[in-house]
This record gives sequence, C-alpha cells and structure tokens, in this order.
Amino acid sequence: MNIIYYPDKNNVNNASERDEPLLVLISYDGETLITSQIDEAVEHHILLLKVGFSDRDIDKYFRLVVDRSGADWTFVCPPDYSSITRKDKRIKEFFKDGMRIIPQALKQLGYDVPIEIPKRYRRHFDIMNDE
Repeated sequence: MNIIYYPDKNNVNNASERDEPLLVLISYDGETLITSQIDEAVEHHILLLKVGFSDRDIDKYFRLVVDRSGADWTFVCPPDYSSITRKDKRIKEFFKDGMRIIPQALKQLGYDVPIEIPKRYRRHFDIMNDE
C-alpha cells in the first residue's frame, strides 16, 4: 500500500499520538491511502489538491475522519461505482467493499477502531434494506 502523508509522516504521526482527528482517503482498490491531520487539510477534496491530485477524483476514494475512538465514514456511493447500474446493488457493493478495504487500510496507520457511518449518511441503508 502506498501511504501519502500530508504535510509529512512526522506531522501525521505526532497528530495521531495526540489523538487528533485525521482525514483519510483510501482508494477503492485499497492500494493508496492519503492522510493528514484534519486542521492541515480541513476537507477531503482539499487534501487531494494539497498532495497534487485532482479534487475531481474524490469519488475514487473512501472518505473517513479517524481518531482512537473510531472512524467516521462519509458514506457517499458514486453513481458509477463498479459500473453497477442498479442503485440498490451498487450501494450494497460499495458498503461490502468498504467494510473489507477500510479496516485493512486503517491498520496500516495503526488504527483498529470501529467504523461508523454518521446518521446523515445512513439514508442509503433504506435503499439497501428495501429488497
């Protein structure tokens, strides 16, 4: 896994040791992880820009805010995820992939924490549960 730290590994590790929240982006294939202390980048799309990527690539990453108490997953399934046309199937696949890839990636950063989906993103579960 390629881990990109912003502004650098030392600053991110120091923030982690102080249990400050980290922004984390994990590519859908699990090969790339980008992270920063939250005050350095503020938002996920800004973090992408700061590390030299296009902010238009935001829908290629699982987005999280992580600290020692847990990982809050910004659960937003892109309309073209895995080229699945049916929304219910697409959301289920996105969830399944995230629950497989995210914990593995977080362990690379030293986090073995529960993954939570904040209430405002849970509307997708209604779609998944309507079958």
